[in-house]
Amino acid sequence: MTNITTVVEWFNANPTLVFALVVWSLIWKGFALWKSAELRQKYWFIALLILNTFGILEIIYIFLIARRYKVEVVEN
Repeated sequence: MTNITTVVEWFNANPTLVFALVVWSLIWKGFALWKSAELRQKYWFIALLILNTFGILEIIYIFLIARRYKVEVVEN
């Protein structure tokens, strides 16, 4: 139980840093979810939506995984 109170105390002592971390994570998550939806990669979309890695997985996906794929537009 002391670990939880330590984390809560840290959050209360550093609200600006916590806010910055949340904004950082949301920006990268938004870009990564957009890209995975655009590429129709359902499993990546679900993984990125569920897992919270503070932007690390999202950055890896955007710069390493998604660059290998292209969106093909088919006009009728």
